[in-house]
Parts: sequence; structure tokens; C-alpha cells
Amino acid sequence: MTIHDEEVLGKAYDARLMRRLLTYLQPYRVSVVIALLAIIGHSVLQLAQPYLLKLAIDQYIAAGDMAGLNRIALVFLFVLIGAFILEYVRTYTLQLTGQRIMFDLRMEIYSHLQRLDMRFYDRNPVGRLMTRVTTDVDVLNDMFASGIVTVFGDIFMLVGIMTVLVSMDWRLAFIAFSVLPLIIFITQWFRRNVRETYREVRLWIARINAFLQEHISGMATVQLFRREALSYGRFEDINRTHRDSNIAGIVYYAVFYPTIEIIGALAASLIIWYGGGWVLQDSLTLGVLVAFLLYAQRFFRPISDMSEKFNLLQAAMASSERIFTLLDTPVLLKNPRNPVSRSGQALGRIEFDRVWFAYAENDFVLRDVSFEVAPGERIGIVGATGAGKTTIINLLMRFYDVTRGRICLDGVDIRELDLGGLRRLFSLVLQDVHLFSGSIASNIRLGEQGISDAAVEQAAASVHADKFIAPLPGGFSSVVAERGANFSVGQKQILSFARALAFDPRILVLDEATSSVDTETELLIQDGLQVLMAGRTTIAIAHRLSTIQKMDKILVLHKGQIRERGTHQNLLTQRGIYHRLYQLQYKDQELTAGLE
Repeated sequence: MTIHDEEVLGKAYDARLMRRLLTYLQPYRVSVVIALLAIIGHSVLQLAQPYLLKLAIDQYIAAGDMAGLNRIALVFLFVLIGAFILEYVRTYTLQLTGQRIMFDLRMEIYSHLQRLDMRFYDRNPVGRLMTRVTTDVDVLNDMFASGIVTVFGDIFMLVGIMTVLVSMDWRLAFIAFSVLPLIIFITQWFRRNVRETYREVRLWIARINAFLQEHISGMATVQLFRREALSYGRFEDINRTHRDSNIAGIVYYAVFYPTIEIIGALAASLIIWYGGGWVLQDSLTLGVLVAFLLYAQRFFRPISDMSEKFNLLQAAMASSERIFTLLDTPVLLKNPRNPVSRSGQALGRIEFDRVWFAYAENDFVLRDVSFEVAPGERIGIVGATGAGKTTIINLLMRFYDVTRGRICLDGVDIRELDLGGLRRLFSLVLQDVHLFSGSIASNIRLGEQGISDAAVEQAAASVHADKFIAPLPGGFSSVVAERGANFSVGQKQILSFARALAFDPRILVLDEATSSVDTETELLIQDGLQVLMAGRTTIAIAHRLSTIQKMDKILVLHKGQIRERGTHQNLLTQRGIYHRLYQLQYKDQELTAGLE
């Protein structure tokens, strides 16, 4: 069984990762110092409360001093108020700091994801990347808000209690500390077993997420092939195992905390047994005995808290390792240090010069591909599935870099151009159109404020998108559901044409752009395409040969190589690959017409 990286727990503590995590505290070091001072101050006031009770019993109650008792009660009240204020400052400051660090981390991760190349996304499932930005960052927020700073308060409290106990009476302190071996044993047992159950829970929650992502995305297939019962059964098995792993962890918690309470009660019993005898023998005051009992209760609380923080730290180490692995992924497609500056408007001349490319090492998709496209020229690219048509588009817009050779735009290697400036010259219309949640207008302009409402409406009218937009209640303000689910495939493609036209590109790229449009709609779009392609360099990958018959030049790809090139009529007269593709498609159309 393959274990994904999100299922691996990692070390409970890694100094290298911790040093790197602490750098995120640097911008908020003032807040951290305030929180740390509040924690220390709160711990001091917590330590003062039993001691004040000792003074009240031994000095004022025993002596019948009512005025002194009133003064000590007033001091106790101010201590309680001060402890409340300091606890509020600690909680508010740490939670606020944790939220700010979580914001910074998510922005850093998302910014890095935007710079990574398509090859990275080919290898990494979307669900795993979502986990990095959401769940893993949440875990680090818990560590910053509740663990890394507050643990100092627990340590300070433990040391402070031990110091006070020894200073008040070393004999009772020795008795109180006699249960420490039991505490150490049960704590080690708890940490060891909970660590294993925590690993199991993480493993199965990762599998739940993966299963849900896959089956919800493919729900249409599940329902079409009537796999609901099978899918339900598989999810039930995964969910049950996750539940059982959680229950195992609950058992350890259910044993640990009552055991700590019992050990604390045992310590209190020993203090009462021995301390009470010494009080009766007048070798110990009643106030000291009461203070010891209160300190003993406080002594075991930070031990329990630190055990819980161990799990928090362990989770943070695992999450931080996954986050930093993502952040350390190198950005392969970078802007050149000194990009070639362009003067004037781009002409749109494209040249592929002996281009080789492989997605995997030595498995070449393109082999020694060379061609030129003159400014304003329109070319079509055809070929069988897997011939390398879409790869040409990916390389042209530098989603990937060529393995060998070069691609030039107006005589300049595209690797020497500013990446953003290069892509700004293109508009791309894909077969699989991606619409974002929002309005129709926002999906056409994609946040480009320079595109006016009039330009949006004009672009839509040019490709006849207004025919289905106008009847909608909100018109161009109508809501677009996630992934454009409330529009047909054909309507989404028409909107992508409007988007391409609105950006007024120098180079237009069409990748199977009309494959999902019916014949009637295609005829309407062809009219709009003539407007869109006018004066622009155009590269069109086509499945339907009818869409490229009027192109200035057609390239025929076969197994990664250009085997034929020429106009539609020239290629037909050669009676080669293009002719066979045309004949096959023509026969399909005849058969379809006959069936109708």
C-alpha cells in the first residue's frame, strides 16, 4: 500500500522546522512579548492565591484579626481581577497573532502556487494542495495560538510551584513529589499510544478526503453506472475505520485524565495524612497545609496541559514539513533577470525552430518541429489524438519550456521575454472552458478594469452570446454557478469567445474551440470569429476540419512531427494524412445525415 506524504506523521520535534516556523513570529514579536509577560504575570498571580490563603489562616484567622483578614481578602480580590485581565490579554493576543500568521502563510502558499508551472500540477492532485492551504495551516495556527508560547507558562508554573513548596516545608514537598514517578509513567504511556492513534486518524481522514473528492467530482458516472451502493459501501468502510481510530484515541484520553486526577488525589491524601499529623503535633501550621493542598491541585494541571501540547506540537511538525516542502518546490519557469524590452506594438510573428519536447524524460511528444507564422496569418493544426497539437499551444504560451530548440516571438526567444508580458499578447479559447463563480460580466473581463461594460457587451454580441444572455433576469449581472454549472457546454464556449475578444489580443489561440458547439451555433460563431481573427495572428487546433478550411495554412501533425503543410485544397490533392482525415470525417457526416 502506498502511503501518501500527508499520511506520514514525522518526528515529534524537529529543531530545523521549529526555527523556520519561529520566523513567522518575527513581524509580531511585540505581541508575543506582551503575551509572554501576560502569561508570566498570570502564573505569578496564580501562585499568589494559595499563599494569600496561608497568610489569612495563619496570621489573621488564628489571631482573630478581622481588619487584617479584610485587607488580605481585598488583596485576594485584586489578584483574581488581575489574573482575569492577564488571561484575557494572553488569550486575545495569542489568538490574534495566530490568525495573522495563518493569513500570512496562506497568502505565501497561494502566491507560490500561482508561480509554479503546469508540470507541477500534472503531478500533484488538487485535493492534496487544498489540504496544504487549509487543514495544515489551521494546525499551525493552533500551535502558535495555544502551544508554542503558552508552554512557557506551564513550565513557569511548575517551577514556581516546586520552588514555593520546597521553601514552605521541604518535608511536605518531598511527599507531594513522591507521586512524580507515577506521573512520568502514565504521561509516557499516554504520549506513546496517542501518537500512534493520531497517526491512524490522520491517515484515514486523508483517505476520506481523497475518496470524497474523487466520487463527488465523478457523481454523474457513479449514478449513470448505478454504483451508488458500491460507492456507499466503500465510504462506509473508510469512515468506520476512521471512527474506530478516533475511539481508540478517546479511550487513551479517558484513561489519562482520570488517572492524573487520581494521582493528584493520592498526593493530596498523603499531604493530609502526614501534614495533618504534623499540624496536630504543632510542627506545621494549618495555613501551610491548606496552601500545600491548593498548590498540589495546580501542580498536576500544567502536566496534563503539556501532554496535550505534545500532540499539538507533533501535528504542527508534520504539517509544517508538508507546507515547507511545497514552499521549497522550485519555480522552474522564471522571468529572465534582464528581460528583452520591446518597443512599439508586437507584430505577432511566431517561429518554432527545431523544437523537441517531452513531458517525461526522453518520451518526446514533439520531435524537431519547425514552422513560422507571419503577422496576421491564420494557421490550423490538425492531427490524431496524441499527435502533439495542444503541446504546441502549451509551449507557445510558456506553460512548459522546450526540451530542445527555441520558440521566437518577433525574432526574440520567448524565454528572454517577461512572462506576464508574453502571455498578455495571447487570448486562449480551450475545449474545456473554465468559468468562475460570479457574474457573466466578471467572467468575460476577468477582473480587468480597463474593459468597460460597453466593451463586454460588444464582445458578447460579436459572438452572438447576447442571444442567451439577454433573456436572463439579470442579463450580464446574472450569477454564474461554480464551474459554470448553470450553463450548457456550448454556452460556456461562446462565453469564452466573448472573453477572448474583450481582451483584444495580438495573437489568438483556439484549441478545439468549437468541438462542443452544435452546427447551427458553430455557423453563428464563425461569423464572430471572422471579426475576432481580423488583423490578428491566429493558431487554431481543430477536430472539425470545416473550421479551418479557410485558414492561410494548415499543419498536419503525426506522432509529434509535421508531416504535411499547405492550404486545404493543396493538402487534399496530396492525398496524404489530411486527405484521409477529411474522408473519414466526411463519411461520418454522411452517416449522421443518413441516420437523421
